[in-house]
Amino acid sequence: MALLEIRNLSTYYGNIQALRGISFEVEKGETVAIIGNNGAGKTTTVNTISGLLKPRDGEVRFMGERIDHLRPDQIVRLGISHSPEGRKVFPQMTVRENLLMGAYIKTDRKAIDRSMEYVLTLFPRLKERYHQLSETLSGGEQQMLAIGRALMSEPKLLILDEPSLGLAPLIIRQIFELVRVIQEQGITILLIEQNARQALKVAHCGIVMETGRIAFVQEARELLHNDMVRKAYLGEKYQKEAIHL
Repeated sequence: MALLEIRNLSTYYGNIQALRGISFEVEKGETVAIIGNNGAGKTTTVNTISGLLKPRDGEVRFMGERIDHLRPDQIVRLGISHSPEGRKVFPQMTVRENLLMGAYIKTDRKAIDRSMEYVLTLFPRLKERYHQLSETLSGGEQQMLAIGRALMSEPKLLILDEPSLGLAPLIIRQIFELVRVIQEQGITILLIEQNARQALKVAHCGIVMETGRIAFVQEARELLHNDMVRKAYLGEKYQKEAIHL
């Protein structure tokens, strides 16, 4: 049984259909990357999984149980945590306060302290900025804060929506190195990215979405060598480099 199962999922914005009967699975311990152009349905997919949107048809199952009828807070309590597109940190709150918001489901002080220590070890920059307002952080630091906040609940499944969006190349590399570290600690990751090259290099499996449908589901390494994917999402420069991977 997969950790996460998506079955024939259809989601609408009013009368506009954004997801058109998509199906895929995420196995425990793996990283699955969903790539695609703007408007492909990537963020709609993860917002539906997180309970921020309700599907009109289909099912979302987590650890075998159907969750598409649950509220977002109930889904977090089950073990799914979401670092959203655009970071969405609380600007007038400190780094510490933002991180504590990620642990709101916990009542055990020792468990909260343990999560805080883990996140600050993973992101030493946040430890340096611990008492600063989040609005004073750089874009990369805010992204670290958004991921750290999501990790505070000790999720079984971590959803990362466009973690590299708007960041400089050096910071993007740092963010994806951190993704690798989180992987190595056994956390299952669902990664949404327009930076297809970086996403597929860290993922086990890749999903290509086009206008609300799934076009391909393959091992990430195979997608890196798929001619259509390389041309459409990786660019001609990378197409030449990919031959040597």
